[in-house]
Amino acid sequence: MFDKLLAPHYLWWLWDGFLVTLAISFLTIVFATLLGFVLAIARQSRCKPLQMLVISYNAIFRYSPLLPQLFFWYFGIGNLLPLEFKLWLFDEPQIQLGFMVLKMPSFEFIIGLAALTFYSSAFIAEEFRAGILGVKVGQTQASLALGLTWWQTMRYVVLPQGFRIAFPPLIGQYMNVIKNSSLTMAIGVLELSYVSRQVETESLKTFQDFAVATFLYIVAIVIVGTLGNLYQTKRLQIRN
Repeated sequence: MFDKLLAPHYLWWLWDGFLVTLAISFLTIVFATLLGFVLAIARQSRCKPLQMLVISYNAIFRYSPLLPQLFFWYFGIGNLLPLEFKLWLFDEPQIQLGFMVLKMPSFEFIIGLAALTFYSSAFIAEEFRAGILGVKVGQTQASLALGLTWWQTMRYVVLPQGFRIAFPPLIGQYMNVIKNSSLTMAIGVLELSYVSRQVETESLKTFQDFAVATFLYIVAIVIVGTLGNLYQTKRLQIRN
C-alpha cells in the first residue's frame, strides 16, 4: 500500500514548488493591484491621450493569451536586457543586509513576475473602473458643487466607495493570479506545476503527483477566498 505513495523527498520537492507559486502569486497581486489602481485613475482622468493610452494597454493585455505574453517577455524583452545583468542573475547572487542574506530570485522568476503583473493589472484595472462607475454620478456632482476639486472628490468620495464595490471581483482576480502562475513553468520558473512534471517523470506516479499538486493549488485559492470573505463580513458588521 505504502509503495503507491510518493516518497517523502518528492513531497518536499512539491512543497518547495508550492512556496515559489505562493511567492510569485503574492508579489503579482501586490504589484498588479498598485498598477491596476493607477491605470483605473488614469482612465478616469480628463486627459484624452492618457485615456486612450490606458484603453490600448488594457486591450493589448486582456485580449491576448498569457502564454504568448510570457514567451514575448522571456525571449523578446529578456534579450534586450544587458548581458552583464542576466549573467549576474543566473549566478543567483546574494545581498548581505546586516545579519540577513537576501538571495536574488532567478531570471525566469523575474520575467514571469513581470509578465503576470502586466497581464493581471489590466483585469484589475477594469475591476477598479467598474467599482468607480458604480458610484452614483450625483455624489460626484454634489462634491464638486460643495467646492471639492476633482482629485479631492475622487479621493474622499468616489474611491472609497468604488473600492468596496470592486472588492469581491478583485478576490476573483487574485484567485486567477494563482491559477495563471502555473503557466510560468513554460519559461522555466520552478513553481508547483514545473516541479510536478519533474516528480512525475522521475517517480512515474502521475496520479499521486498531480493529486498533491492540485490539492495545494486548491488550498492556496481557498485561503485567498476565505480571507476575502472574512474581510467582507467584518466590514459589513462594522457598518451595521
